[in-house]
Amino acid sequence: MSNLPTLIADLALILLCAGIMTLLFKKLKQPLVLGYVVAGFLASPHMPYTPSVMDTANIKTWADIGVIFLLFALGLEFSFKKIVKVGGTAVIAACTIIFCMILLGAGVGMSFGWQRMDCIFLGGMIAMSSTTIIYKAFDDLGLRKKQFTGLVLSILILEDILAIVLMVMLSTMAVSNNFEGTEMLESIGKLLFFLILWFVVGIYLIPEFLKRCRKLMSEETLLIVSLALCFGMVVIAANTGFSAAFGAFIMGSILAETIEAESIDRLVKPVKDLFGAIFFVSVGMMVDPAMIGEYALPILVITIAVIVGQALFGTFGVVLAGQPLKTAMQCGFSLTQIGEFAFIIASLGVALHVTSDFLYPIVVAVSVITTFLTPYMIRLAEPASSFVDRHLPESWRNFLTRYSSGSQTLNHENLWRKLLFAMARIVVVYSIVSISVIALSFRFVVPFFRENLPGFWGSLLGAAFTILCISPFLRAIMVKKNHSTEFTTLWEAHRANRAPLVSTIVLRMVIAVLFVMFIIAQLFKSSIGLIIGVAILLVVLMVLSRQLKKRSILIERKFFQNLRSRDVRAEYMGEKKPEYAGRLLSRDLHLADFEIPGESLWAGKTLLELNLGKKYGVHVVSILRGKRRINIPGGSVRLFPMDKIQVIGTDEQLNVFGEDMSRGSYVDSDVFEKSEMTLKQFMIDSDCAFLGKTLRESGIRDKYHCLIAGVERGEEMLMTPDVNAPFEEGDVLWVVGEKEDVYQLVGQKN
Repeated sequence: MSNLPTLIADLALILLCAGIMTLLFKKLKQPLVLGYVVAGFLASPHMPYTPSVMDTANIKTWADIGVIFLLFALGLEFSFKKIVKVGGTAVIAACTIIFCMILLGAGVGMSFGWQRMDCIFLGGMIAMSSTTIIYKAFDDLGLRKKQFTGLVLSILILEDILAIVLMVMLSTMAVSNNFEGTEMLESIGKLLFFLILWFVVGIYLIPEFLKRCRKLMSEETLLIVSLALCFGMVVIAANTGFSAAFGAFIMGSILAETIEAESIDRLVKPVKDLFGAIFFVSVGMMVDPAMIGEYALPILVITIAVIVGQALFGTFGVVLAGQPLKTAMQCGFSLTQIGEFAFIIASLGVALHVTSDFLYPIVVAVSVITTFLTPYMIRLAEPASSFVDRHLPESWRNFLTRYSSGSQTLNHENLWRKLLFAMARIVVVYSIVSISVIALSFRFVVPFFRENLPGFWGSLLGAAFTILCISPFLRAIMVKKNHSTEFTTLWEAHRANRAPLVSTIVLRMVIAVLFVMFIIAQLFKSSIGLIIGVAILLVVLMVLSRQLKKRSILIERKFFQNLRSRDVRAEYMGEKKPEYAGRLLSRDLHLADFEIPGESLWAGKTLLELNLGKKYGVHVVSILRGKRRINIPGGSVRLFPMDKIQVIGTDEQLNVFGEDMSRGSYVDSDVFEKSEMTLKQFMIDSDCAFLGKTLRESGIRDKYHCLIAGVERGEEMLMTPDVNAPFEEGDVLWVVGEKEDVYQLVGQKN
């Protein structure tokens, strides 16, 4: 008998334990993550009563792959546009919670006399709440429709992206073992540089690549290509000094902006579930029961710190963002647990060998306890807020009411702030792209030119190539926003604005000149005056070049088309309302969707015949028919059953419209009875009006709305009637039709 490889035997044991625990925890209506952790505990060497995994090193590799898939799947659910949509409330609350919880965790660790790195990693572990557990708890408690749940989920989106940043910072700290401010700023700067670069380049290239290959993409091919992109970015991230999980998250978030995002998410989910289960099982394998008993006091203290800290700082953060106290407490009490990211950060500390052995099982135990308590804390939020409201001093209550109402009505936008922010964004993004192009050119292109064209000409060709590649980006830095609405309004509003506006143009031109000067100075030995003169001349030519202007606009347009492609497709398919729908609300109008029922009396009629505008005051702006969309349909367009129509009107108009449409599709019992079909036979005799006439001439179908199903003639079997053959005496006609029509036909055949 051949020997079974250890890895396969270990995998069989892990999946067997995971399967049993999954069924058990599903039965108990508990999160599956905890079931996986318990399965790992049962399969670990620390459990003497059950079979144990033999080769933990291989399982560790599989667990690392599991982290990659978990973060890749998280990226697919995440969209960079979501950060803008969640609003300032979620940003303020999430930043407040994370900062305060990190300090609390570090303080708890220091109170036990733990090492500095243990304290910092502990703070990171307890700072993040569990998206999976909270989402499930809201579903189980039937709270998904509540107002505060939307805010909680927005906070969790921010926490997820900040967790990625925190992991990168912790990795940098662990590797350098340096906590100086300059080192930390350098790490954050490097992170932002690569984050923006990968996002911009990825959004520009990857959707275009997938679009061109769409006809070649089966489900199998799409899965392989997506995973190839994921692991390719993992390798790039690792080679640039970041974690593999960070690279997976970035690629997932780039693919999230493509049309194929839903398909990729669906295809990757089974793979993610498999490797994710192995990861969480490996988490449970590291739990030592003896160590949990030894550190019972720290587990209890950290559990209390998580529950009290998240409830307190979560409430404070949401109140600080301008929400009412009741909403803030509901949000804070919902966040009182730690989950997936605590395990991932703990695994990171173990992998980097910077945390102590006891920290991992402590965090797992805390996660299990806080997860079980989550539903109770969510239920406790409302009575707790009522208790606090009753015992809160009147002055405090009035202050909080004024503070929350004031923050919600404040909606003033400063033109200067908007203009400068837009200019700064353009300068930063295009500068990062330009720096990357220069670095790649100096690394690969310039050495190639110098090898094949030695001396001056090789350097000249390398400089020309590099400057030409970055010229569209430099032109955008200098010219973009110079003719915007904000710039023009400020220019014409007051003469005092003109000098600062001109200075913004000059500053951006100086930045472009410095880029060109750097390239020339690196490739040629010349006087500084000559370098400045040549750089200024090239920059002026860039500004004046109409071809370069066209190229710059096309590049930016392509980027934003790719960025919006998923939203545009969703609008086309009717899965998302158009952007203009939100602006209608200020005019007491809104866009509503209606579906034409299959039995509707409106089906088959044109819009001109229905005259909906005159009858109801509403306007049909789009008709969605399967995968086809008809925008601004004309009067000759017919409505068909199951068409989805998008209609603009006031609330009152749309209510009347919807009621009449439903009333038109109502069918009473009389209609059912009258429409019953029957089959009758009658004979053609000498007095019959149809004798000698053909089926076409008889008018049986047109006049009586009946159908001749067959004819019996003499000894012949029932045969299909010939429309051009005359009826003969003795023929037996088989007639099908509605009862009333058939009886009328039979009664008047003579």
